[in-house]
Amino acid sequence: MHLKRFKRPSAALVVAMVALFVALGGTAGAVVAQAVPLAKRALVADRAKVADKAKTALVAENAKKLGGQTSAQIAQQAAQAALSQSPAGARPASTTAGLTAVKSVPFTLSPSTEQVITAACDAGSKAMGGGFSNPTNALVLSAGSFPTADGSGWTEDLINLSTSTTGSGTIVVTCLK
Repeated sequence: MHLKRFKRPSAALVVAMVALFVALGGTAGAVVAQAVPLAKRALVADRAKVADKAKTALVAENAKKLGGQTSAQIAQQAAQAALSQSPAGARPASTTAGLTAVKSVPFTLSPSTEQVITAACDAGSKAMGGGFSNPTNALVLSAGSFPTADGSGWTEDLINLSTSTTGSGTIVVTCLK
């Protein structure tokens, strides 16, 4: 009876498995601190097998670096660390959802006029971007779109090129809490 032996998992597989557990865990920061150094050392251990004559010496040297552990044992430790440091229960699909807010300010622009309008973020928040919408038939253009000097809001310099139609809409700012 001929038994097949399975090869050791490659370093790429170990890193991929660690990445999978990080993605499933939702809290990558705690896992990265523990898993990345272990995966790097596992990669060094796997590369040690390349040279035939120096193979025994290199494997022994890397085994000392890994504390005598195999890449499978290191991957298992990383998975356990991910599970132990990840909070229980369901989490939102995006961990940044609670970090941003969108604020808006309405505007009305008479025909053939220019106006500078600012939408402000809540206190302590910083503007990441902004813009405006104009659902009217007036031809309203932005002559400038930029954050405020202190970064707490977004400014639009709007010009209504229409000679007979009033333009109106909203100035929008996306804020980082």
